[in-house]
Amino acid sequence: MLSNANTARPFLQIEGLAKSYPGTTEPVFDEVNFSIARGEFVCIIGHSGCGKTTILNVLAGLETASAGHVFMDGREVAGPSLERGVVFQGHALMPWLTVRKNIAFAVRSKWPDWTAAQVDAHVQKYVALVGLLGAIDKKPSALSGGMKQRVGIARAFAIEPKMLLLDEPFGALDALTRGTIQDELLAIVRETQQTVFMITHDVDEAVLLADKILLMSNGPQARVAEIVRNTMPRDRQRATVHHDSQYYPLRNHLVDFLVARSKDLSHGKAPAHPPIVEPGRGALADAPPTVTLKAVA
Repeated sequence: MLSNANTARPFLQIEGLAKSYPGTTEPVFDEVNFSIARGEFVCIIGHSGCGKTTILNVLAGLETASAGHVFMDGREVAGPSLERGVVFQGHALMPWLTVRKNIAFAVRSKWPDWTAAQVDAHVQKYVALVGLLGAIDKKPSALSGGMKQRVGIARAFAIEPKMLLLDEPFGALDALTRGTIQDELLAIVRETQQTVFMITHDVDEAVLLADKILLMSNGPQARVAEIVRNTMPRDRQRATVHHDSQYYPLRNHLVDFLVARSKDLSHGKAPAHPPIVEPGRGALADAPPTVTLKAVA
């Protein structure tokens, strides 16, 4: 359980977010509303075209929404900031710099008054967390794809942001490497109590990592159709999580949602926006339904 999940003000609050592009008649998404508690790990899932990456870019301050607001820690997001670390699908490393210097560049941006010794000690701490001390003085060309993504993760954590934004960072990796980095990410998040917003297309990844999973309807006019809470213990492990009695109800619910949206796409159906209802509370104008699934007896 998150000790401060029930505080009056969410750490991140998204209100009425919408995005339209010139020349289009309908917004990619509209009326997107959700909140994230401090220290919470949230995954967002949906088919291509529903605006997941655009939402992440708006949270990062890299893109401007057409409507709505994003508030983080009581202040409105109005542009890029070192308070939010981003890990993209590609590693985005500077190829002429070593692992040490790639991360040091970010660290000096956050703490320009630090001495060289302070920067290097800080860099080594986060390189160790992702298991790359042996490669700290290698350039990206000498690293595997998984190692490059670990450097990207270490760089994002090294600036100690208030929030970490991950845009499907493991999508191009093989299953074994992906699993290893998932385990490392979970360990680092537990140690740092980092707040995380992550895009994924992998249901199993979302079940393993997330405290809360946002399910997007199809675009255009996509919205957060459901918010699914992961009630399994936070110390879940990739090797054993499928033995938890709550695992299959949760996984099956996510798969069923995505299959239904796939059928809508294949039949050319327009996105449906039924009244938003949360169990026991009736129709809500500004929030998607929150779903908590029961374990299999």
